[in-house]
Amino acid sequence: MTTHTHGIPENQGERPPAVAGTFYPADAGELRREVEAFLAAGDDADGTLPIRALVVPHAGYVYSGPIAGTAYARLRRRDTPVRRVVLLGPSHRVTFRGLAVPGTTSFRTPLGSVRLDREAIEQVLTLPQVIESDLAHAQEHSLEVHLPFLQTVLGDDFRLLPVVVGDADPQAVAALIETFWDDPGTLFVISSDLSHYLGYADARHIDRLTAQAIERLAPQAIGYEQACGRIPLQGLLLAAQRHGLHAHTLDLRNSGDTAGPRDRVVGYGAWTFA
Repeated sequence: MTTHTHGIPENQGERPPAVAGTFYPADAGELRREVEAFLAAGDDADGTLPIRALVVPHAGYVYSGPIAGTAYARLRRRDTPVRRVVLLGPSHRVTFRGLAVPGTTSFRTPLGSVRLDREAIEQVLTLPQVIESDLAHAQEHSLEVHLPFLQTVLGDDFRLLPVVVGDADPQAVAALIETFWDDPGTLFVISSDLSHYLGYADARHIDRLTAQAIERLAPQAIGYEQACGRIPLQGLLLAAQRHGLHAHTLDLRNSGDTAGPRDRVVGYGAWTFA
């Protein structure tokens, strides 16, 4: 874990892709074609949309890519250009307390580099529970898998604030979101899968309950086993309550619907908040 010092950190550099070739294609041409296909299949909206936040899954593209495509296709119709993306997802590999931001200046994917919003990172490091840790980011897939979608939809016109969420209070997530709430050019993306390794029918039942809780903006109704990104999701729901947002379910499927067997499935959903 790196130690934060005031000003731009000494460990400037670029985080290389950790899961290219496993969670998504490592070849740039193949990756772009796959993402564009997911976006095209998910685009059934008309007109502009006042989207403030998205909830999107983070599994391998063969499993959750179609569901992610339904969310990111809507982003192409956002009524205000996106200049900053605050991307929050759960930690799968490193155990720590708080919310971790990186010390690097960019994240790379096969599609190129995504520039980090270092000014915003410095700003959130003043908040309680926010730490700097490149270790938390180095192998984490919950943020990385979203970057090719963001690059394809937004191009080079945005800066990224990536946050890996460890053992933290959802109120700390809400406080970080509040920091940028008044900026209409900021989009919040919460990375979360839903139930894990249940049978198909049980998963559908549990995931419907989770979808209903999200639509009701009821963070207390989402249990530990209902969403691996429960804490960042609960933080978004707290902010959505305060600002009178409405959640809309775009897609609710599981790996048994996309590319896996139905005896042990993982649930996926996509939501917009406006």
